[in-house]
Amino acid sequence: MGKAIYNKDDQMKYLKERLTMFAEVLDSIDPDEAELEDIDRLLAIIDEMEMKVEQFKKRPDQ
Repeated sequence: MGKAIYNKDDQMKYLKERLTMFAEVLDSIDPDEAELEDIDRLLAIIDEMEMKVEQFKKRPDQ
């Protein structure tokens, strides 16, 4: 588990990195060979990013 991120610039950097990772994973999946686990993992990544966005919205700037 990493340390908490309170700085807005660091929060945006974190979200951009996660979004880039998501795009790379998505690009690497062959649609003809994708399995349910692949789709579940992509959905989990989206859920994690959504949770982080909500956490960041609630945190004060420091």
